[in-house]
Amino acid sequence: MLSRSELWDIARTRLKDADVLVNSQRYHGAIYVCGYAVELALKAKICRTLKWKGYPSTRREFQDFQTFRTHNLDVLLKLSGAEEKIKTGLSPEWSAVASWEPEVRYQPVGSATKEGAKLMIDSASRLLAAL
Repeated sequence: MLSRSELWDIARTRLKDADVLVNSQRYHGAIYVCGYAVELALKAKICRTLKWKGYPSTRREFQDFQTFRTHNLDVLLKLSGAEEKIKTGLSPEWSAVASWEPEVRYQPVGSATKEGAKLMIDSASRLLAAL
């Protein structure tokens, strides 16, 4: 099980990783890890909302919580209890990250742009601050 503080630490670290990747012109990688930063922040928010000490991280821990075993940002946002706040107050930011999924790792090299990566990082930064 990952504690809320561990989830937040990892989320912030992934956001920093995304900055490093953009500065190294690795835009696709920046977008990829940035999506995980948002995912982890949402999982930390779910823990806070549900008063859980941590988020399941192994198959066994997820046994009774299959709905929570997802990378889908829209599902995680709904489960977090912050959907209205995010979708009304940070709609452009949410729109910039909502289509992320782990499968972006299979997109062709060169398909991401510097502008797209910077938008993802800026949007994710604002979302993390709001969560």
